[in-house]
Amino acid sequence: MKPSNVLFILSDEHQHNLMGCAGHPFIQTPNLDALAQRGTRFCNAYTPSPICVPARASLATGRYVHDIHCWDNAIAYDGAYPGWAQYLSESGLLTESIGKLHYKSESSPVGFRRQHHPVHILDGIGQVWGSVRNPLPRTMGRSPLYDKIGPGTSDYNRFDARVADTAVDWLTDHAGDAKPWVLFVGLVAPHFPLIVPQQYLDLYDPATIELPPLQPSTGYVRHPWVERQALHMDHDAAIGTDERRRLAIACYFGLVSFLDAQVGKVLSALGENGLDDSTTVIYSSDHGDNLGKRGMWNKCLMYRESTGVPMIISGPDIPAGKVSETPVSLVDIQNTILGQTGCSPEMLSGPGQSLAELANAPDLHEHLAFSEYHAVGSESAAYMLASADYKYHHYVGLPPELFDLRRDPDELNDVAGLPEYAAVLSLFEERLRNLVDPEAVDAAAKLDQDRLIEAFGGRDAALKTGTPAATPVPVE
Repeated sequence: MKPSNVLFILSDEHQHNLMGCAGHPFIQTPNLDALAQRGTRFCNAYTPSPICVPARASLATGRYVHDIHCWDNAIAYDGAYPGWAQYLSESGLLTESIGKLHYKSESSPVGFRRQHHPVHILDGIGQVWGSVRNPLPRTMGRSPLYDKIGPGTSDYNRFDARVADTAVDWLTDHAGDAKPWVLFVGLVAPHFPLIVPQQYLDLYDPATIELPPLQPSTGYVRHPWVERQALHMDHDAAIGTDERRRLAIACYFGLVSFLDAQVGKVLSALGENGLDDSTTVIYSSDHGDNLGKRGMWNKCLMYRESTGVPMIISGPDIPAGKVSETPVSLVDIQNTILGQTGCSPEMLSGPGQSLAELANAPDLHEHLAFSEYHAVGSESAAYMLASADYKYHHYVGLPPELFDLRRDPDELNDVAGLPEYAAVLSLFEERLRNLVDPEAVDAAAKLDQDRLIEAFGGRDAALKTGTPAATPVPVE
């Protein structure tokens, strides 16, 4: 295959199934739908960790979180482990970023020739308080993350519009380049705060929004690991009323459509500059959002609404209009980009596989996607393995969960305790332990976090250190 350019668009906190092309009955995402029609959508795509900084570190390196020790939102990627941007630059290919990366700092040697409008963890330290989990504080008190919900234009909205406009200009400037290039475009939507321009909120009437299922208020019993997270910071209680819950979901839907409009700007520029036939386009997100299911908001859980991500690839030699059931992950991005740009095969590394190759292959139902969590609100580590048919959750020190995805794609019924699934449960635990030592990695994460806490003056000082909510963006 002739080497191609790569345009990689990454959003933040976009739930995997909230696109028209994913079968959602009313979400309006015409630009992502058109991209999926021109290429292949992977319907079983996952994040390597359902929280921003570890997911992005894993994405940057094509390696799992436990391999690179970027455990939480205070331990960010700093370039110490080589990744695709460094490999590309070493190969002499123009590699630049526009927008949110969420690495340690702009000065970290991560491989981009230039970072336009970069966003990294605040002050290079991020959420130090989130590293305090050995033991986990009983509660952090009332969550401030959803204080602002409703119509308006936030700094995040303005930032995303600026990122998209800069990407349009960049594509125009580099339309005639002789060698392949790679452009990373990092958008923030639909990440909270749930503030969205009125024109996008008008697409979704809050009064018509159905409340999500599995509510503790109506008798659902959460897994103990999840219940402990809710005690640590109860976002649902902070949102408060069913009216505000419906408004929050409507605003999130609006932000997805706002995001789609920004993606549309960039994709239009690609076509207007004659780059469609020479550019591989990848769209994904760093993780999903619970969006009120099980009474949980934000991310940080192993359920698919949190670990699932959208994944679309389009471009030269990519099958059009295909939906692949092969489980994939953000760790596959590295080898995808390196392969599409024609880099040396010796540079391919890590557990990932090229999405372009997987798109052209028969579906691999037994292929496994892996995710892990060692961050804020977790008293012990959590791990996930997913095939196309089953999804397994392993919690250190607590019972596992197992979901039969063919019969129960929404993960409503845990079958781990049913005798007829005993063999499946045993097989997935064996597969997990072949990949990682759950208890040893849990201990290693806590050791690194304890060292970080001591470096900031101890537990009490660490609990008061770091950004309390979302990472701010540059304001113009």
